[in-house]
Amino acid sequence: MSKKANTFQTPIGTRDLLPDQSPRWEAVTDVFSSVASRSGFALVDTPIFEDVGVFSRIGEGTDLVGKEMYEFLDRGDRRMALRPEGTAAICRAFVQHRPAVPWKVYYRGPYFRYEAPQAGRFRQFHQFGIESIGSDDPDIDVEVIALGWDVLKTVGLERVELLVNSMGDLNTRKRYQQSLTEFLEQHLLELDQDDRSKVESHPLRVLDSKRPATQSVVAEAPLIDEFLDKDAEEHFERVREGLNALSIPFTVEPKLVRGLDYYTHTTFEFQSQALESAQNAVCGGGRYNGLIEELGGPPTPGIGFGMGIERLLLACDSESSFPHPSSRTQVWVVDVTDGSSARDLTHLLRINGVFADRSFDGRSMRSQVRSADRSGAQIALIIGEQEIDESTISIRMLRDDQAEQLVVPRDQVVSQVRQLLGLDS
Repeated sequence: MSKKANTFQTPIGTRDLLPDQSPRWEAVTDVFSSVASRSGFALVDTPIFEDVGVFSRIGEGTDLVGKEMYEFLDRGDRRMALRPEGTAAICRAFVQHRPAVPWKVYYRGPYFRYEAPQAGRFRQFHQFGIESIGSDDPDIDVEVIALGWDVLKTVGLERVELLVNSMGDLNTRKRYQQSLTEFLEQHLLELDQDDRSKVESHPLRVLDSKRPATQSVVAEAPLIDEFLDKDAEEHFERVREGLNALSIPFTVEPKLVRGLDYYTHTTFEFQSQALESAQNAVCGGGRYNGLIEELGGPPTPGIGFGMGIERLLLACDSESSFPHPSSRTQVWVVDVTDGSSARDLTHLLRINGVFADRSFDGRSMRSQVRSADRSGAQIALIIGEQEIDESTISIRMLRDDQAEQLVVPRDQVVSQVRQLLGLDS
């Protein structure tokens, strides 16, 4: 016996988006784009790969930069990386093109990190994001957070908690990091072994740990709010006042730090209480007032967030919200003659704004009607020899068992279909 040929599979940590799932993805993408556009944000699209330096500056020594980036040498011996996150590339684009400020943009697309796949976490994942660059006004922070809140509410999520914190400016962060390092060094042997290596290089990452031994130590660690200067306190107070004014509930969490080194002042995270705590963040972001300068631009403040599509839809599944949309196919043409009438009629319907489809290969009436029913179409247009002889079309309502089958002149079928579908009302 010959060996069965090996078949290729999706790479570990990736998956195919199949036609039965894609309408829901398109629908949630439309929600995000609509909310962002109403708030004055315009779409921007950056390359999927960039010079590795764009991303290495967001956190030297972090797991993201040191272990998780997909890097490669191109044929010109240039070091490139598949983008692991959105903000750094947007800031690179800002530095390169020097647009007028404030620059309010949104983005969407695939991102790549080499990490252990699990529920809601993939090696190729998809994000929405927004960035508002050019203003240090606390009300911009409020606007960005409110936009994320609006998206989550629009898709029907109820069990969502907003956590907010302030990292202060870069000097505040440095002073706090030094104090935290000293504290953690005193309790080094009490930390989980996997977290000990982070104490010297990235002590803030220890605060993120989900390991019980480390969490017990972190519970007694100094808090960053003890290190904020007057300007940082006032900025954070205005953000909280703005959220209260918009009736957006929140909890101040002094241990909330985001996973990248560029954050200053406001940081925030939306967590789904319907998901397991280890992977329950559906949206997160904050200010990055030093990142533009780090990438070669002038000192320019900015704030934004990223929202994972896979995890967002996982949260929707957990709350039974944002169901799969109904089929877009509105009309199915059933042709039991030579098929040319179906060819011509589906084209005519489509150019007149109707979502229409048909069967091929000369299938039987029964088979074509079954296909029409499975498609989710509301209407079947039936063409047989009698209809050909009389220049008519029979109209059958597929979702109404009480409706009588109609027969209309062929030249009136488009207007009749549009009327039945409510497209002309």
